Amino acid sequence: MKLPSFTLLQVSNSDLFRSARLRLTGFYFAVLVVFCLLLTFGVRTFTNHELSRGDTAQRGVAHRIFQQYLNQGVLNNDNEDPTQSPYGDRYFAHTIANQADETRQDLNRDFFWMDVGLLAVGAVLSYWYAGRTLNPIAEAHEQQKRFTSDASHELRTPLASMKLENEIFLRQKHFTEHDARELIASNLEEVNRLERLAANLLALNQYEHGDVSHAPIAVGDLVKDAIARVKRTKGGAKVKFAQDIVPAKVDVNRESMIELLTILLDNAVKYGPKGGAVEIAGQMIDEQYVVTIRDHGPGILEADLPHVFERMYRGDKARSSKVSGHGIGLSLAKQIAEVNEAVLAAGNASGGGAVFTLTLQ
Repeated sequence: MKLPSFTLLQVSNSDLFRSARLRLTGFYFAVLVVFCLLLTFGVRTFTNHELSRGDTAQRGVAHRIFQQYLNQGVLNNDNEDPTQSPYGDRYFAHTIANQADETRQDLNRDFFWMDVGLLAVGAVLSYWYAGRTLNPIAEAHEQQKRFTSDASHELRTPLASMKLENEIFLRQKHFTEHDARELIASNLEEVNRLERLAANLLALNQYEHGDVSHAPIAVGDLVKDAIARVKRTKGGAKVKFAQDIVPAKVDVNRESMIELLTILLDNAVKYGPKGGAVEIAGQMIDEQYVVTIRDHGPGILEADLPHVFERMYRGDKARSSKVSGHGIGLSLAKQIAEVNEAVLAAGNASGGGAVFTLTLQ
């Protein structure tokens, strides 16, 4: 049985990161081995040097003691060889040498088991740290793969729709001007959808790789312009926007901030009840200006909250399938906030509905 291509791709990616983790683990382990060898060699060299100095010092002391005993007549046996006596230099030298050899053997054994223990622990830590190092790359790769898949789907859907409609239309032997206008209008709707997708992708790339100029702007003016844009849309014309904005100025880029607020308001209109209300509030909190936008829709699932700002993420499929969009808007809003040195967060209001909080410096 032939596996689907996406399954093969997943298996290949999994094998790729597993192989990379093993190679990185081997690299870390090799560095650890070299470090342990250098450390052991250095410590052993220093220890041997200190033992040799100790041997020399002890032999000197033993020689002086032997000479003192000899002068005091301790060795009074004329037939006894002083050098072979238990009090002789050779005896003391031999004893000290044996003790030094035993000490070196003990040290060698201790160093061996210490290295074995360090390498065993190091192998485990190397594998763990390699996984930790590659984890952000794997997550970014997974997000990029999901983005590519979703973007391909978003591009393929309108194209397939236009192709099908045109093929059906061409098979008709007779058609009226009204039929032709309907087909053209449908095709234009799909073209506009593709145009919005392309514009959002270009804007996302622009804000990811570019800086914007900042200037003091009144928050009330930003909200007013954003509401005006949303009211020109089909759903926004029937929604009531309740404002509670404390007058203040913030240092932001005007056009990008209006775009950010427009995205949040448009999102609130889409997921809120038809003809409902969207609440916009703004106030100073701890020398920062905080703007909140709340709708009265179903809110955001807890499982979706960590992912709402990811590209092409649509959340609950059953709910998002009823709302038009590509899943790029909130990701673009997040990027705009970062460019303006602001913080954008998502949550749920206690009384129901989603709430987005924009904290401006």
